Amino acid sequence: MEDVLDVYGRPYNPKFPVVCMDESSIYLIGEVSEPIPAAPGHPELVDDEYVRKGVASIFLEVEPLGGKRHVKITERCTRVDWAWFVREMLEERYPNAEKVFLVMGNLNTHNIASLYAAFPVETARDFAERLEIHYTPKHGSWLNIAEIELSVLKRQCLAGRIDCIEKMKNSVVAWNIDRNNRQSKVDWQFRASNARVKLKRLYPKL
Repeated sequence: MEDVLDVYGRPYNPKFPVVCMDESSIYLIGEVSEPIPAAPGHPELVDDEYVRKGVASIFLEVEPLGGKRHVKITERCTRVDWAWFVREMLEERYPNAEKVFLVMGNLNTHNIASLYAAFPVETARDFAERLEIHYTPKHGSWLNIAEIELSVLKRQCLAGRIDCIEKMKNSVVAWNIDRNNRQSKVDWQFRASNARVKLKRLYPKL
């Protein structure tokens, strides 16, 4: 826990950005009956019955101090999909960064081995050398700022029914552009000194 909190305490440096990453899945939901449009004095009426159209996966990264985030919608969330998301992050969004301090949950696909499973050895090693990974502790996913950003995405952009992955992609792109234009940053105030007081019960008793 303190390891992640120390990372959040680093000053902003574009050469060594702190980036948080998270992933999730969401159902594609279709209508059985067309909704009745809203009218004066009456909200839109949506039938309780719906049909599932499959599942989409969400990969999200956010740079808390840079006010930037990127969201990618995919059909799967395998270790190769994760590796490609990391590759795109390093090559397209942080090409000039010497090292990216990456904070994320400890899923079994979130590791350097996934890079080697997806790319040739030389390429995987180059990417690995540009990463410094910091995992949130078990039952400590609330420490991942990307999880907070993901909840904002779902609330603001994905709360309604979306029946196909292309519609979801278009909606997410529009949300992503708007939020980046606002340069919505995260001012994380919870430090290790706070944890030692407020979360004292989690520390070993010597």
